[in-house]
Amino acid sequence: MGRTLAIMDYPKLAGEELEPSAWLEITQDRVNQFADATNDHQFIHVDPVAAAKTPFGGTIAHGYLTLSLLSDLITSTLPLPEGVSMGLNYGSDKVRYLAPVRVGQRIRAKFRVADVGEKRPGQWLVKTAVTVEIENESTPALIAEILSMFIVSKQQDTEK
Repeated sequence: MGRTLAIMDYPKLAGEELEPSAWLEITQDRVNQFADATNDHQFIHVDPVAAAKTPFGGTIAHGYLTLSLLSDLITSTLPLPEGVSMGLNYGSDKVRYLAPVRVGQRIRAKFRVADVGEKRPGQWLVKTAVTVEIENESTPALIAEILSMFIVSKQQDTEK
């Protein structure tokens, strides 16, 4: 997490295309840990020998793993409002999985801030359109609209 933005300027982010995140390699170890955490041990994720016989040619990441990585990928690109005390995942309006991410591939996310608004005093809701790209692939892994809620401490709000 790098830059911050004055809360009075935060709504001006709407419509802004952010810098893409850094590339992140999807490793078998990460996929296995996700499988353990979610009890989803389907062979296409955790058995390289069996998965090699599928049209995927090897193991693939869980779609939900790719989606869950957005919380990390966005932190390097989305500025935080000044005075933020916490940020929360507020949900998703849309998620579509378009292409599998094979183990060993790298992904990155591109973000466009779709909307910013103060839901309640000191609670800022940000809707972000996301495309997760797979390196050297023309079809993205997923597209989504994600919602983030930032809680701003005390009166760092628009009254200033």
